[in-house]
Amino acid sequence: MIAPAVDLFLLAGVVDDAHGDARGDDHGQALRNTVDYAVAAEEAGFDGVWLAEHHFLTYGACPSAVALASYVLGRTRRITVGTAAAVLPARHPVALAEEAALLAAVADDRFELGIGRGGPWVDLEVFGTGLPRFTDGFPDSVDVLLRWLSGAATVGADGPHHRFRPVRVVPRPTRPPRVRIAATSPATVDLAAARGLPLLLGMHAAPAEHRVLLDRYAAVGGAAVPGPAVAHLAYVGETVEQARAAVRPALLAWLARTAEYVRIDGSVGRTDPVAYADLLLDLHPVGDADLCVERLRRSAEVTGAGRLLLAVEAAGDRQRTLESIHRLAADVLPGVSGWLRTA
Repeated sequence: MIAPAVDLFLLAGVVDDAHGDARGDDHGQALRNTVDYAVAAEEAGFDGVWLAEHHFLTYGACPSAVALASYVLGRTRRITVGTAAAVLPARHPVALAEEAALLAAVADDRFELGIGRGGPWVDLEVFGTGLPRFTDGFPDSVDVLLRWLSGAATVGADGPHHRFRPVRVVPRPTRPPRVRIAATSPATVDLAAARGLPLLLGMHAAPAEHRVLLDRYAAVGGAAVPGPAVAHLAYVGETVEQARAAVRPALLAWLARTAEYVRIDGSVGRTDPVAYADLLLDLHPVGDADLCVERLRRSAEVTGAGRLLLAVEAAGDRQRTLESIHRLAADVLPGVSGWLRTA
């Protein structure tokens, strides 16, 4: 087995004050912290960082993963910087492809474009793309984006959701960015497999559940699964109990912000933060170094992960998150890479 890259997964979550309210510049501070975490990841020896994208909620304060990725690329020199994920139904695929081609041209192959279908959120109303772009327009958008990044000199479209005359591709990709698709459903897995695109797999499922999707990918695509990127909540402490106790309060506050999701039909998204927090703590590398190494090993072994993405912001504040990044690098990464070299 080839050792996977180990990266950070950064959501730019907004930290509450003691009263549960965002302070004056908390949104900006969350974004500046994210940049600092990315720089710290490079210094600590991680292989990359992946940036989330959300609209109109403080679960994550970054509305454009591509824009933030461009800044992080400028602040770093070695690591891969990816989007996890740019929400395609809220964007025109050509606009997103142009930005991705631009970064691919200037970033020395360090940029990866992760795209996702997102949800039936109010974003679709605000940006004018509409619910059909979510319900059945994702394949058409993916195909337009891939044609634009194919290296073709001109691209036009005559699909069910995108129609335009052939236009010149500028900048024309000579070395297109790698594209991944975030997948939680069989339909999205089928789409990715048919196009030979590797997957981004989220924190909500156990390795065995991911394996079911990956086996489906192989069956539909008729080829070996390109190593997926698999996200994990991560925190290392002195003991398992200490680590869980350190993370749980901030994790609960953070997950409670998912209630800010508003569906396009006007209903409000609801996730039980207590149940979800307990699920994440049970699934992921939150514990002492031995438990963290064991859970990452298991994930890599079961999924054949090409990249392991560690979400570290549940440490709860800037200083603890920076400490967690360096401790994961010192105490956990050697155990993962050492096992993989000898497995």
